[in-house]
Amino acid sequence: MTMDFDFDFDRLKQLTETSGVPGYEDRIRALVREDLEATTDRVSVDAMGNVVGTIEGEGDYEVAVAAHMDEIGFMVRHINDDGFLQLDALGGWDPRVLKAQRVTVHAEDGDFTGVIGSVPPHTLTEEQKKKEPKVEDVYVDLGLPAETVEAEVSVGDLVTMEQTTVKMGDHVTGKAIDDRVCLFAMLEAARRIENPQVTIHFAATVQEEVGLRGAQALGVDLDPDLALGLDTTVANDVPGFEPADYVTQLGEGAGIKLKDSSAIANPKVHRRLRDVAEENDIAYQMELLPAGGTDTGGFQNTYGAKPVGAISMPTRYLHTVTESVHGDDVTAYIDLLTAFLTSETGDFDYTL
Repeated sequence: MTMDFDFDFDRLKQLTETSGVPGYEDRIRALVREDLEATTDRVSVDAMGNVVGTIEGEGDYEVAVAAHMDEIGFMVRHINDDGFLQLDALGGWDPRVLKAQRVTVHAEDGDFTGVIGSVPPHTLTEEQKKKEPKVEDVYVDLGLPAETVEAEVSVGDLVTMEQTTVKMGDHVTGKAIDDRVCLFAMLEAARRIENPQVTIHFAATVQEEVGLRGAQALGVDLDPDLALGLDTTVANDVPGFEPADYVTQLGEGAGIKLKDSSAIANPKVHRRLRDVAEENDIAYQMELLPAGGTDTGGFQNTYGAKPVGAISMPTRYLHTVTESVHGDDVTAYIDLLTAFLTSETGDFDYTL
């Protein structure tokens, strides 16, 4: 049994299944640009590939909301004599989750399916069993002769995980939920908002997974009065964790960020997010992330001090191909983001 969602699952599925590693977000950028051109007053793309759709407001006050387009992936760094590919990571991978996975190799003349194989455990030596896994030790098998691989694949070609996004009970699970689910929520908010009191920049950023690079550049170019980051966060509400270490829980609502490794949210911003949620009967939970950063940090001080906040999507199994979110949390997230932006007048004092 799966639940009926109050949002366009097929669009979310399309966004998550589309490839786009850091610095090479072309395919997902085309989808985002298409959406924003239909819902905002103007759309721009900068030299890094950040996409910004702007809805003009009545006054001079400007708000930027940012969700990153890129997903963690790889670049081919070497092709050995037998035609196996060795990889360089683009973003933070746990090597333990890579074995026995299908991947897509994006070559110049087309895509190839490959596998990151795993040899039978009973054939491993004791030394091999104890060896700490590393991305550098991963090999991609394309099932092709070495000469064919060498002719079709080049160093620098991109590799993404091959996975479908599906409904699973009350959840949505797949690859690149981080951060396509928040990107989806941002696009939905842009679709719903008309005639805002403030100018809103809907920013789809690049290269977040390798250091918030797109947001840092965009913070200078946009110079907003207020910035709101949109990203996934940890939900450790699974066996093996104590409740104090859950960070967030699936099904308990959108996360309102207090802090992470990259930023401490402005107290007045996160309090207003909470007030908006309560006034509109939107489920929420407070989020305190011990490690990890988001585009919120990229905007905070790139062009002088800025009030910043963030809405976080509770997500299980982050940085794997089985990332999972709860359908009710997605709905709450879209509702909170829309309500916050619609109610922003430019008159709130966020100075401390």
